[in-house]
Amino acid sequence: MERFFGGNPGLVLLRLVILSLIVGVVLAALGFSPYDILQNIRDLVIRIYDLGFVAVEKAFRYFLLGAVIVFPVWVVMRLVKAAGRGTNADVAETSPPNREA
Repeated sequence: MERFFGGNPGLVLLRLVILSLIVGVVLAALGFSPYDILQNIRDLVIRIYDLGFVAVEKAFRYFLLGAVIVFPVWVVMRLVKAAGRGTNADVAETSPPNREA
């Protein structure tokens, strides 16, 4: 038990109580309340959560904006490349075979 607490459990708890009282007095003097702290932590978590989804939404919008250009250009390039292969294949078939003796 002492290993977990880092010393005599009774003394550790007494130190924690005294430290909590001192911190509580300082926070009360600054105008904080336990409810305010918990509410601010909750608001922080909600804002971070919302920011995450805003970032995903913005990334999706950027994706759509780029996809409007990238995908059609890619399709055209693939069609041009496929048409280019077709003419090369036709040329290879009509050319006389290379005979080396």
